[in-house]
Amino acid sequence: MKDTGLKSECGFRLALPGQLETHMILDQSRIQRETELGIWPNRVLTDYLMEYIAENPDRPALISHRADSGQITTVSYGEINERAERVGGNLMSLGIRPGDVVSFQLPNWWEFVAIHLACLKIGAISNPVMPIFRARELEYMIGFAESRVFIVPQTFQNFDYEGLGEQLLERIPSLQHLIVVGGKGKNAFETLLLKEPEKRPSSQSPHSPNDVVELLYTSGTTGKPKGVMHTSNTLLSSASQVTQRLALGSNDIGFMPAPFAHQIGFCFGMMTPIKLGIPLVIMDVWNPAIAVDLIEKYRVTYTCASTPFLVDLSEVPEVENRDLSCFRMFMTAGAPILEPMVNKVLKKIPVNLVPGWGMTEVIQVTATEPFTSLAGPLNDGAALPGNEVRVVDDKGKVLPAGKTGFLQCRGSTLFVGYCKKPDLYSVDSEGWFDTGDLAWMDENGNIRIAGRDKDIIIRGGENIPVLEVESLISELPQVHDVALVGMPDERLGERGCVFVTLLPDTKLSFAEMVEYLKSQELAKQYFPERMEIIKEMPRTPSGKIQKFVLRDRAAKLVESETSYTKKPNLKLPDDL
Repeated sequence: MKDTGLKSECGFRLALPGQLETHMILDQSRIQRETELGIWPNRVLTDYLMEYIAENPDRPALISHRADSGQITTVSYGEINERAERVGGNLMSLGIRPGDVVSFQLPNWWEFVAIHLACLKIGAISNPVMPIFRARELEYMIGFAESRVFIVPQTFQNFDYEGLGEQLLERIPSLQHLIVVGGKGKNAFETLLLKEPEKRPSSQSPHSPNDVVELLYTSGTTGKPKGVMHTSNTLLSSASQVTQRLALGSNDIGFMPAPFAHQIGFCFGMMTPIKLGIPLVIMDVWNPAIAVDLIEKYRVTYTCASTPFLVDLSEVPEVENRDLSCFRMFMTAGAPILEPMVNKVLKKIPVNLVPGWGMTEVIQVTATEPFTSLAGPLNDGAALPGNEVRVVDDKGKVLPAGKTGFLQCRGSTLFVGYCKKPDLYSVDSEGWFDTGDLAWMDENGNIRIAGRDKDIIIRGGENIPVLEVESLISELPQVHDVALVGMPDERLGERGCVFVTLLPDTKLSFAEMVEYLKSQELAKQYFPERMEIIKEMPRTPSGKIQKFVLRDRAAKLVESETSYTKKPNLKLPDDL
């Protein structure tokens, strides 16, 4: 690893003319602190790759299931490195220089991994974007990142990505090259990037461990995305923490159903196995029945994914009769997991669960110890080594155990700023980052997420305990998923509206829900006053429910009625 390029007083690379000025925030005091503590590895992912292929180039790196053909292909570590070198060399021939941004919108294919490794080899910044995004989102994201290259599949799940890319090529001034995986023309990935390049990248990455290597947009539970910047040190320290918590080693086999273009898939799906030199089983389209087949066939030992993936696996018919004895660890992240859900899952799949909390900006910050049964109240774990968490009030005062407040964190996995938006970097002088989440902490340092700051429902001055109400409703046997949001009310400000998805061939009435909440002795003021049955929850790519979408929907329902009291599900006393 050599450090090239100019340096600012804060210790980060300055952009050369024509390159992205990221406004990265990383001072020497943080670098010194993390280095002295031994938390940052001060390496780049390709360092681990090159060491590993020198010893075992033929070991499988990726075992890939393609939904369109049903075929499974295997790529070895030596092969993925060879392809990455070719891609990197050919990107250099296209004029890509250290510090340039390369955007790619690909599913979980080997090409995704090769492109990121290629970016590391030539000093470029990887900007993966989710396959679900379309022209509106992409024009903003790619344009804001000033990407020079955009790589897409020709088609995926019956969508014309090449056509979309051609539109963006005309609209985005910085974008110079559209490259198409599976394409037929001159811009085909296979023709343009997999040929023998004029010059291969150096075996040593131009990236310093403290250079930005990943630009990942937030998944947007609250609106416009922000470009989160991470370095090799912040990413690899999180990979190391999770490796330690899950007790992963050279004999493990990973499984990644979550998209590589999300932080869970990027850090724990792509990076962690390469760091360990172990195989990873991937699928490009989520199908729980096929996932069970893959886990059983390839003797998968662990995965990290959001809660909906876990629930879906447990609902595969006869899953309890499959040989999943190999499958020992499932770290849940992204969306909170509820106690009734845990109990349902563990009856079907005897896996060690490891709930935790994280976000794009800080990756994985907390995690529980692995468990196969609940020994007490469910929580989201304590801070992993190298990180700290605390809960504060609106004035920044640390709250005692059991009190709900604003969650803050600091440590080795903290990002180094929002691209070109340093003013949004909400980190104080002591390094504490305001996460925007609400939480409480127990006497042992374990946190429990209580929702987002903007998810609070205040009914007539009374805060409704959203997570508690959701957890109770999820205990109903008909319920698959639940989300409680506020809907506007002229007198009380807000009332609760619950959105519910049901299991197949089941029904649930509002009266049934109310009777159950009464039986659980929940305060009547906390009862949802409207219930809407929907087919599926709107979610971010990480599995988090987009409550702002549901709030908008609830507000429109109220607005469309003559008055709220015309068609209430439930009439509660207003004199609170």
